[in-house]
Amino acid sequence: MTDLNTYFDSVSGQSKFPCSLGSLGGFVNFRNSGQRGSVKEFTLSLESILSGLKDIRSNLKEFSSMTRYVEKEWRDNGSKYFTDLILNSMITVQTKPCFTTFSKIINWAAEQDFSDYDDNVIDLSSESLNVTIEKIENLALSFSPNEHAKKKRKTNAVKPLEAQLLSKPFLLLAGISGTGKTRFVREQAKTSKQFAETYCLTSVRPDWHEPSDLLGYISRLAKGGNAEYITTDVLQFIAKAWRAIADNNLNVEVQDSEDLGKRLVVKGERDALEKVLPYWLCLDEMNLAPVEQYFADYLSVLETREWNWKENGSFTYSSDALLKPAAIKEVANSGKLREALGFGSAEDGKYNELWKLICQYGLGIPFNLIVAGTVNMDETTHGFSRKVIDRALSFDFGEFFPNNFNEFFTSTSCNKRLSYPIWSQASKADLADTFDTDGSKTVGFLTAVNAVLKNTPFELAYRALNELLLAVASSQPQDDLTLKAVWDDFMMCKVLPRIEGDEDKLVGHIENNILEELLKVLEQQLAGAWENGRPDLYREKVKPAGETITIACRSKKKLNWMNNQLVRGFTSFWP
Repeated sequence: MTDLNTYFDSVSGQSKFPCSLGSLGGFVNFRNSGQRGSVKEFTLSLESILSGLKDIRSNLKEFSSMTRYVEKEWRDNGSKYFTDLILNSMITVQTKPCFTTFSKIINWAAEQDFSDYDDNVIDLSSESLNVTIEKIENLALSFSPNEHAKKKRKTNAVKPLEAQLLSKPFLLLAGISGTGKTRFVREQAKTSKQFAETYCLTSVRPDWHEPSDLLGYISRLAKGGNAEYITTDVLQFIAKAWRAIADNNLNVEVQDSEDLGKRLVVKGERDALEKVLPYWLCLDEMNLAPVEQYFADYLSVLETREWNWKENGSFTYSSDALLKPAAIKEVANSGKLREALGFGSAEDGKYNELWKLICQYGLGIPFNLIVAGTVNMDETTHGFSRKVIDRALSFDFGEFFPNNFNEFFTSTSCNKRLSYPIWSQASKADLADTFDTDGSKTVGFLTAVNAVLKNTPFELAYRALNELLLAVASSQPQDDLTLKAVWDDFMMCKVLPRIEGDEDKLVGHIENNILEELLKVLEQQLAGAWENGRPDLYREKVKPAGETITIACRSKKKLNWMNNQLVRGFTSFWP
C-alpha cells in the first residue's frame, strides 16, 4: 500500500490544496488555495483528524448527502458535529482545505487510484470511513510516544518537570485586589512538592528607594568599624536557588571568553534540568515603592543572562553579578557572610569550591529563579516605566486567570505549571520543531504590528522580536491556532502594556488612532483565532485532565476596552 505522504505527493498536481505529513509525524500540514488572498499554512494532528472521521461516522445520516462539496453545508455541519476544538474552529474558516484533506486521506485509506482524486468529491461510505479510521489509528500509533519523547529531548525544547516554559523569569501580575495574585505564586511553588524550599514572599515597603532594600548593603556599625554585609531574605533566597543548582550535579565553573573575559558559568547536560526546580520569589505589592529605584540593579543584571546550547545537548548559563565580588572582599569576615547566605562554614566543606568562585566572581541571577511581582494599579501605587515593562511579562491577571464565581466550590479548570526559561537568544534551531520552523511567520506578524507603531513612542525593536521568538520556542506550538495564541498573548504581555496616552499621543503616522489600526492588523494576522477563539496556554481543564480550553483572543477584548477608555480622554493598558 502507498504511504500517506506518497499519496499526498501523487495528487498534488490535481489539487489546489497541497498536503503533507509532518516531518516529525503525527500531524498533517495543508494550505489554502490563496485565491482569496495570501497563501496560508495550517496543521491538524492525526488525533484531530481521527476525531473528525469518527464524528462523521457517528452522524453519517447528516453527512451522507454531502459527497460533493458545498461550503455552507460542510461549514455548518462541521461546526455542529465536530467535537475536536481545533478541528471545529478550522472547519468554519478553512472549510475547503479541511474538506480536501479528509477526501485525500479517505481515498488513500480506501486505496483508490490517485488519478481519480477530485477536490470537490469525498467518499463517505461506511466501508471507506471504517477502513480510514482503522488506518489512521494505526498510523498515529506508529509514532511511538517513547520514541517521540526521545526526539524531543534531543532538541532544546526541554520542559523541566513537564511544565510550561516561560520566556522571561520576571512577571508582573496586575489586577484588582483580592483576585488571587499572591496565591497564584504560592500555588505555583506548591507544585514542586517542596514549597518551603522553593517559595519566598517579600512585602515591598513604601520607603524602599534603593537596591540595598532588596539585596542588602555594607554596614560599618559593627564593633571596631569593620565592614559587615547585611543580607536580606531576598538575597538569601537567591543563594538558596544557587545551592539547588550545585546540589543537582550541575557544574559551576570559570569560563574564559574572548568577549567577556573570565566569568562564572553553570555547565551541564539538558536532562539535568529536569531535576532543577523553579524557585519563586514573590514581591508582594511591588509598586508600593518606585520599582525603577529599588529594583534597578536586578533589572540591569536580568538582561545579562546568557544561555548557550551546543548540538550535543550541553549548555552553559551565565549572568553578571548582583552581589559584586568587590563588596564581598570589602567585608571583614567573609565567613560570616557565607553562613548568612546558607553556604555553611569552611569546616563543613560542602560548598567550599562554590563559595570560592562566588568570592572571586560574585553572585549572579540563578537560572532557576522566577521573580513575580503582584501589582495593584490605583491612586496609592506607582506606575511603571517602559524600562520595567520591557523587561517583564505583564499579566492582566483577570484576563489570564479569571475569577469565575460559579466555580467557587468546584472548579472546572486549573492553571498550568510554569517553569523558568532555558533560552536567552532565539535561534532557528530552537524553532525547528514548532509550527513556525524558521521563524518567518512570527517575523511577518511582528513586522505588521510594528508598522502601526512606527514613529510613535511605542515602536518595537530587536528585543521585542527576540522575546516573541523565545515565546514561540518556549510554547512549542504544533499548529496554526496555537502559534496565533502565542502571538495573542505576546500582544497582551509585552506590546499593549507599553501603550498609554491621549488622542494626540496615539495618532502616530496613520489616519486612525493606533488602537484602531492594531485591531485591523490583528484581525488579519490572527485570522481563524480572531473569529473562533484560540487555545489557552496557561490553563487547562480539570476533567478530562489536561484538555485544552478554548478562549477568545485576549488582545481583541483589551484593545476594544482601551479604545473605549480613550474616548474619555486618556487610555492605558492597566485596569
